[in-house]
Amino acid sequence: MELLGTYLMAVVEKGGLFAPLLFISFHILRPLFFLPVAFICISGGLLFGAVTGSILSVIGITLSSYVFYYMIQRMPKTYQRLVYMKSKIIGEHTKVTTLQVALLRLIPFVHFHLLSLCLLEISSNVKEYMRASFLSNIPLAIAYTAFGQWMSNLSPVMMVAALCVLLPCIYLIRRKEIIIKWEEFFPEKKKKERPIPSAKQSKMPGFF
Repeated sequence: MELLGTYLMAVVEKGGLFAPLLFISFHILRPLFFLPVAFICISGGLLFGAVTGSILSVIGITLSSYVFYYMIQRMPKTYQRLVYMKSKIIGEHTKVTTLQVALLRLIPFVHFHLLSLCLLEISSNVKEYMRASFLSNIPLAIAYTAFGQWMSNLSPVMMVAALCVLLPCIYLIRRKEIIIKWEEFFPEKKKKERPIPSAKQSKMPGFF
């Protein structure tokens, strides 16, 4: 999977004028490849620099959050798994603030869309959810993109050494996410399913 991620970033690098659009697209498609958000943000720093990479990552991550908002209403099983994860990790009735989500997103092992669910629960409409998502994505994008920019300034030897340390970390992050997903499918006790809030309940308003 790490080789796949490296290959995808190589495609972006060769994309020319379309490279920014390809990079944003990989942010949106990231869950399909089981790639950590941090990996793509770091790659953005290497490819585009700290400023441009951060802007593109904020756009890409925010669009990914928008897609999550749209898709989760049509994927009740995935929603129930995220609710179960939240009850185990954060607490079933615990509410978090946008600032807390922004800080938690800096931790690589925390499931990205679990935090999106937390924002969903404290938002009364899609505009409020997108605003909270945008604000909470900024520190994540800046921190990891700046790290990627720092890596690009290293000598070839130091960059290889940094990659040798970084790639195993990416593997461990991905492994941790997969283990969590496995535990979602096989919980110790069957939890009572929690209905997805409807538009009338003002928790997950529809788009139309």
